[in-house]
Amino acid sequence: MVDILHRIGVVTPSPEKVYEALTTVEGLAGWWTVDTGGDAAVGGTLAFRFPPVGGFDMEVVELRPSERVVWRVVDGPEEWIGTTVTWDLRQDGDYTIVLFSHEGWREPVEFMHHCSTKWGSYLMSLKSLLETGAGAPAPRDVQISDWH
Repeated sequence: MVDILHRIGVVTPSPEKVYEALTTVEGLAGWWTVDTGGDAAVGGTLAFRFPPVGGFDMEVVELRPSERVVWRVVDGPEEWIGTTVTWDLRQDGDYTIVLFSHEGWREPVEFMHHCSTKWGSYLMSLKSLLETGAGAPAPRDVQISDWH
């Protein structure tokens, strides 16, 4: 198994705002995709759509306020199903450090390379949303290939 790992620092007085952007439909729509819906509570399912290419459904597995968010992919591309997306948060001076992982890929296929780049761009969108008030969610995200 292989994993996608990223780290960013977001200028915030506490992890609370970052946590909110990861655990509310409105927050998620502000940095990942405007076509976000579902239930953000533990046991709920969040739906993320990226027209015209498809989307993902994530079961919310764990929520620890201002510390940790964990999702399990329950629907989407075959390579994603059964993988886990985790966000660990901690304060370090003026920054909330976000340790991101998308774990459990069976092999490092080309699609994984694409997704790693896209996750990086969306993490920068999250940072921008929280620091400036404007993210770049799909469809306003950076297009890196015909896979979007």
